[in-house]
Amino acid sequence: MSRTIPIINTARVSLRPMRPEDFDRFAQIWADPEVTAEITGPRSRAESWEVFLRNAGHWQMTGFGQWAIWEARSRHMVGQTGFFFRNRNLGEDFDSYPEAGWVLARAAQGQGLARDATQAAHDWFDRVVHGPLVAVITEANERSLNLADALGYREIRRTRYDDVPVVLMKRAGPPQG
Repeated sequence: MSRTIPIINTARVSLRPMRPEDFDRFAQIWADPEVTAEITGPRSRAESWEVFLRNAGHWQMTGFGQWAIWEARSRHMVGQTGFFFRNRNLGEDFDSYPEAGWVLARAAQGQGLARDATQAAHDWFDRVVHGPLVAVITEANERSLNLADALGYREIRRTRYDDVPVVLMKRAGPPQG
């Protein structure tokens, strides 16, 4: 696996490595309670810094990770998407596989940007890394559940994570047809 983080361009978004100058925007997105309500809840700046560094290190350790999502029209960072290992202790059928995740700033939601970005990331994963992926999504997060379904994820089971009802999903590979 290559340790070079690729840049992926679509008509509407660019996925690129996160840079130190992206941190302020990253921290703003993760501090927004409306953005994070169905994910983790807002993060402090210190918590965001730890996750920001973890994202960068993940590429070096595994050959995959998360990209910054840049909207082509505005040339602003609007979120992140990609893959990671989290070791959430959710069972061998979940924790054994890379996990997919995505988050978009409030102003970027509802425009199809998440679909464009996550599809581009998954296309890259299917070409370069291969294999199953998993995702954990809160039961209340309809948009992410719909996006996961469109990407080919299917429910493994429902459980609780951090005392929140979640759906554990798995994608065996690219959707057929």
